[in-house]
Amino acid sequence: MPFMKGPAPIRRTIKFLEAGRLYLKDRVKIFSFNYNTKGVHHEGARDFAFWYIPQVQYKNPDVQVITFKNMTPTPFIKCYMESGDHMLIDVFDKTKEEIMDHLVRVLGKTAEQLKQEDTEGYKRNPALFGYECRRHCICEIPGQVPCPRIIPLPKPMRGKYMYYKKDEL
Repeated sequence: MPFMKGPAPIRRTIKFLEAGRLYLKDRVKIFSFNYNTKGVHHEGARDFAFWYIPQVQYKNPDVQVITFKNMTPTPFIKCYMESGDHMLIDVFDKTKEEIMDHLVRVLGKTAEQLKQEDTEGYKRNPALFGYECRRHCICEIPGQVPCPRIIPLPKPMRGKYMYYKKDEL
């Protein structure tokens, strides 16, 4: 398989990408990450870019993720918000785990927000019907056959008229 080639091919598997824990808040629109490919103080930033940037991109499809290499003397993250302001996060001489923990704490959604969004998304989906959904029955959707308890089905649509011969009835 060609996607299993290169350094650490595990990064390209769905299981690895879904294991990311950074869901950026809705107000974050651009996530830019600046680091150098050489230098002792940039090691954590390089590891973060290698291991966690694919997960951040996968978990936040509406956020533009940009990486800049070899353009700055110190590594940093700059997030541009919906309102026009920005947030600058210094990642100088931090490990990849410290960077991720800080981002989850500062820019990430809380567990309560994620749980609420999950239940709201389930209730808002117009394709679903039943208990705790917008529609109780599929017959409420325009263009569907009405419920047989309200309006009887036409005889050709009933099984006992369709599968038996007329002289047996």
